[in-house]
Amino acid sequence: MKNFKQSIFAGIFSIFTIGVLTILTYKTEYGVFLIASFGSSMVLLYGYPESPFAQPKNIFFGHLVTSAVGIFFLNLVPLPLYILIPIAVGFGVSLMIILNVTHPPAGGNPIIVIIGSVSFDYILNPIITGSIIILIFGIIINRFILKKKYPILK
Repeated sequence: MKNFKQSIFAGIFSIFTIGVLTILTYKTEYGVFLIASFGSSMVLLYGYPESPFAQPKNIFFGHLVTSAVGIFFLNLVPLPLYILIPIAVGFGVSLMIILNVTHPPAGGNPIIVIIGSVSFDYILNPIITGSIIILIFGIIINRFILKKKYPILK
């Protein structure tokens, strides 16, 4: 029964969080706040908030590092896409692990960045602002509504 309740709450709060990012993206003039990998972040943030991969530094810096890697490779490494994308993903994964900011959903960001041919502005919006919004919601919902110890500070 615990898993059922946990799954319902994770789904509801994912709808709410991604809904806010979607409204900001499509119903305001403030820019893009939504990327596909944020959907995967919801699984960890609301389904498994005790996971080290769901902690704020991992969510924020995991998305930031892998997106920056994608932008670096897109703009500075002149290789065909079928070579560029896997190298960028591997480099991003390695950096997250080395920097101790592993967030598995962020592993897809270099693919999103390269296929989308995004600009440097992508780092600010959606990555930084979207991640901050996700984390604000995650902390408020997990700590104050679900009464979970989040974030887990070590």
